Amino acid sequence: MKHRAIHTGFQAFVLAASLPLLAAAQAPTTPAVPTAATVLPPYVSPEIHGDDTVTLRLRAPNAQKVDLELEGAVTHMQQDADGMWSVTTSALAPEIYGYHFVVDGTPLLDPRNTDVRDNLLTLASNLTIPGAPPEPWELQSIPHGIVEHHFYTSQVVLGLPNNQSEYYVYTPPGYNAKSKQTYPVFYLLHGYSDAADAWSSVGKANFILDSLIASGKAKPMIVVMTLGYGDMAVLKPGRTPALNTQNINLYQKALLTEVMPQIEFTYHVSKKREDRAIAGLSMGGHESLLIGLTHPELFAWIGTFSAGVHADTLSQLPPLTAQKANLRLLWMACGVDDALLKPNQAVIAALKAEGLPVTAIETPGHHQWPVWRDNLVHFAPLLFQK
Repeated sequence: MKHRAIHTGFQAFVLAASLPLLAAAQAPTTPAVPTAATVLPPYVSPEIHGDDTVTLRLRAPNAQKVDLELEGAVTHMQQDADGMWSVTTSALAPEIYGYHFVVDGTPLLDPRNTDVRDNLLTLASNLTIPGAPPEPWELQSIPHGIVEHHFYTSQVVLGLPNNQSEYYVYTPPGYNAKSKQTYPVFYLLHGYSDAADAWSSVGKANFILDSLIASGKAKPMIVVMTLGYGDMAVLKPGRTPALNTQNINLYQKALLTEVMPQIEFTYHVSKKREDRAIAGLSMGGHESLLIGLTHPELFAWIGTFSAGVHADTLSQLPPLTAQKANLRLLWMACGVDDALLKPNQAVIAALKAEGLPVTAIETPGHHQWPVWRDNLVHFAPLLFQK
């Protein structure tokens, strides 16, 4: 969704901040009235080479320093005599990378790249290195499911424009609204600062499910991707632990009392706990763990990807035993370079001490989308298996 009211203030700020930089970046240093001799030619950025190295460029003749920040790694760019800044990466593995430039300390999108990812607080340019054969998150010549976008009036979530919340629903290839066939349902939650479309627009969850289903690795399922906030004030500066707790509590109420009933009324989903899963990344992982373990009568499958857990996470749960939970799967993954690795390890150890059968996964990477897409590729095939 591109016209989201909550984005307006931030995007206006980004635009206002970017316009002077863009003007400086694109302005010729010769007289104001361009002639055939002073018109600067267009340039390509990013330029992907045959060896999967990539050259990024930015024309900014007045800048003193320009850096490339690619998935958190910062590289200094070099300027030529014409004011063009550039850098060539090492060979990159097939993936969708996020990047931006930092011009004299100010973040800037790549003005030559129209592929932009957005969330509620930050923007980034996308860089896609295709795989051979295609990776699961790439668009392939296989049967495709459908992603539908729904709005509804929430009586629970605080701070929404006109109380309008939203969710996206993926239905697998072959889904027929007129058929009585039911499907298992997977509630897939985004992270802090993401919007409801994060898993479809950035995570490519629909392409991943298409690929896994086409290859027979995953069962056909319906995937529900919600707006994962209970109080939109949590996105403002100065959030407190009390506000974080209220945000999760209200989101849980919205999911269970508003979204789930709508899904079960509109779509052919099974209402058996064995046919319900919940998982999420970062904040959504924390929400998934709390909701899933608080309501084992509703969810038999729980997954977390770099969950935003902390020291008192388990104190928010009711007393729980492995027998009472009766989970088919409790799968907790985190990148080895993620600052959340140690909190996740502590929670996993505490859950195992209670007798809960946690499947703990540690992968390369830090707090980034390449890790979470890979988590989904490995988690989804485990769901709803007998």
